[in-house]
Amino acid sequence: MCIVIDDCGHPRVLEAFPSHEVLTVAEAGWRTLPDDRIVALAQGNFDVFVTIDRGFEFEHNLRKLSFGIVIMHATRNRIEYYLPLFPALLAAIETVRSR
Repeated sequence: MCIVIDDCGHPRVLEAFPSHEVLTVAEAGWRTLPDDRIVALAQGNFDVFVTIDRGFEFEHNLRKLSFGIVIMHATRNRIEYYLPLFPALLAAIETVRSR
């Protein structure tokens, strides 16, 4: 499974997915791009988009996306707040599908 992790989350979140192909927005060189361009570039290239952007579902037409979305809810953007979420994140990417 190919996963892209949005730049707004902690970059070490990729450690939650050791058995998958994972790329961060920064690694892809998309850091300076607006969200709509990042979403367009992810189309057809990734299975899951992981973000902390709680407004994502209101900013994009989910029915037109070719990938599933996982929205993380961590109290703070520090890795120790994400670590307890790793099992749930792994389970979420296994079950999420595009619409």
